[in-house]
Amino acid sequence: MIFLQDVSIGYQHVPVLQNIDLQVDKGEFIGIIGLSGAGKSTLLKSMVGKTKILSGEYRVCNLPVHKSSKKGMKELRSRVGFIFQGYNLVNRLNVLHNVMSGMLKDISLMRSVIKFYNAAEFDHAYECMKLVGIEQLALKRSDELSGGERQRTAIARALVQNPELILADEPVAALDPKSAVTVMDILQNINRSFGVTVIANLHHLDLARRYCSRILGISEGGIIFDGSPAELCSQHVELVYRRRMLAA
Repeated sequence: MIFLQDVSIGYQHVPVLQNIDLQVDKGEFIGIIGLSGAGKSTLLKSMVGKTKILSGEYRVCNLPVHKSSKKGMKELRSRVGFIFQGYNLVNRLNVLHNVMSGMLKDISLMRSVIKFYNAAEFDHAYECMKLVGIEQLALKRSDELSGGERQRTAIARALVQNPELILADEPVAALDPKSAVTVMDILQNINRSFGVTVIANLHHLDLARRYCSRILGISEGGIIFDGSPAELCSQHVELVYRRRMLAA
């Protein structure tokens, strides 16, 4: 699903992460942990070409991110669902039309603007909303939703793409504990039931241990831990978060 060999990524010509080697297989649920500013979001965004690849070989869904054309990047992004901490919903639209906006790879922009969808498209959107438990909110404006409901709407929007890969950038950081567990349960269900690969940046170490099959720890410009939750011991945690501990 994802292959990085000796990859450096960053902004302009300044690397944030260097000499990264990583392989992700289909169906994995990976949690990325690390301090704020360590490069977690940079790594996630690089998987859809939103961060500059400075060197190395980088493939996602067997497409070369390091030398991809605009057409190639468009194809890649159509196969990847991205979930944001800030939800990225259109507040004036209801839940249904926010979810339907995830179909832009399959329908024309004009059809989306005038909200012209066929029965099969409506059915697909409804099934995605039902999967995350928001079908009863279909006609409610998104700015009237709770944080948890907004994030579930964002997940449903990603699902209508029929993605092979879901990238979630701090999907529960702004949520209360109950809503955070609900969202993580949904992502785990998607991963297990449909075989969709999920990669999530997580501030909550307990959630990473509970839900992820594999954890990556990022610190000082690189991946310093790569293993199962059972292999993540206190020494590894100290290495990942040592800057904060040293400051304290």
